[in-house]
Amino acid sequence: MKKSLGPKTLVLPTPVWLVGTYDSREKPNFMAAAWGGVVCSKPPAVGISIRKATYTYEAIVATKAYTISVMSESRVREADYAGIVSGRDTNKFEHARLTAVASQLVHAPFVSEAPLILECKLIHTLELGLHTQFIGEILDVKAEENVLGENGSPDAALVKAFSYDPGSRNYFTTGPLLAKAFSIGKELVENPPT
Repeated sequence: MKKSLGPKTLVLPTPVWLVGTYDSREKPNFMAAAWGGVVCSKPPAVGISIRKATYTYEAIVATKAYTISVMSESRVREADYAGIVSGRDTNKFEHARLTAVASQLVHAPFVSEAPLILECKLIHTLELGLHTQFIGEILDVKAEENVLGENGSPDAALVKAFSYDPGSRNYFTTGPLLAKAFSIGKELVENPPT
């Protein structure tokens, strides 16, 4: 039997992304964001939802750009740090010993140590309540060569991204391969119930 938990943000899994921006003084900054995901295929776009109180909110509104650095599980400490302190008060790149790299496509930095980067141009803003959703068109995806699979795309087993559980407030690794997408379901197409 299922138990009602009420209206809460308990979707699993949620990503752990480092959102990179420049402030008004051109200081590079990043924040941890878990409220995000793919929102469109053409144009390729991702959405992130951020509270107005954040330093990153101001920067995205001003620059109309952001990057997403997908960190590997070996950098969970740095990602968690990004969600604890504000860029208003500290230089997160310096303190976390991470390297800011200026995007050549958008006015935002990304984290060099991240195996997967998305460079995004802001195309839509939607006020939702406590959060504002920023929709960014993905102008480029950059990936370390050692995380590319046989088809030339990032491989989850090699990127080793991790997710956030908003209910327990814990991070979890990506598990082993479960099944081949758009394949395992064919068993039900080929053998429908009678």
